[in-house]
Amino acid sequence: MSAPAAPSRPTRRYDYIDDGSAIYVDSFATIRAESRFEHLPADAEKVAVRMVHGTGQTDLTDDLVIHPSLVAAARGALDAGAPIIVDAHMVAAGVTRARLPRDNDVVCLLRDERVPGLARELGTTRSAAAFSLLADRLEGSVVAIGNAPTALFHLLEMLADGAPRPAAVIGCPVGFIGAAESKDALAAFADDHGIDLPFLTVRGRRGGSAMTASALNALAQEKE
Repeated sequence: MSAPAAPSRPTRRYDYIDDGSAIYVDSFATIRAESRFEHLPADAEKVAVRMVHGTGQTDLTDDLVIHPSLVAAARGALDAGAPIIVDAHMVAAGVTRARLPRDNDVVCLLRDERVPGLARELGTTRSAAAFSLLADRLEGSVVAIGNAPTALFHLLEMLADGAPRPAAVIGCPVGFIGAAESKDALAAFADDHGIDLPFLTVRGRRGGSAMTASALNALAQEKE
């Protein structure tokens, strides 16, 4: 049996940059040229750049709302070994483990066998119910919600009821029903409930796993 032929590059038919390093550098230069950052905390610029890079939306920064203590709180918690609690496995999959400073646990209980029954008992979604099972891990954690508005609402209600507080919350659920409203509730949480919670969110309907994981990766390590 003859050995398979060595892979060869197909005939080049398009004019495009194919050097990975050049693509990386040019991408970040384009983002900084086309996006607005002056309204954000100075230490959050790289986080915002990463989020734009992960979505391709240079106007994303116009809708970002970032607490002044978010970067320091989240990075400090991760450096101390805090777990990352997420609402969806897609968010977990987007975390670059090599960037985590302490090989931090990334926790999602959406597939836990207890979740469907608890969701029925509580009269809510499985994404929200999963957070009730994580109450004992919330203290000092970094929470990242990228898919389910109900999970963000549920978390905020838990905190208002006295649940242990995370060190920081990234709240970027995506969608048409409840997404914008849940993020508005996060941004107004300190005013509404007197709990000053470091947070990051993006106003409106957009959000998602890629955006949320990009923020996490930037917070895990300052290096671009």
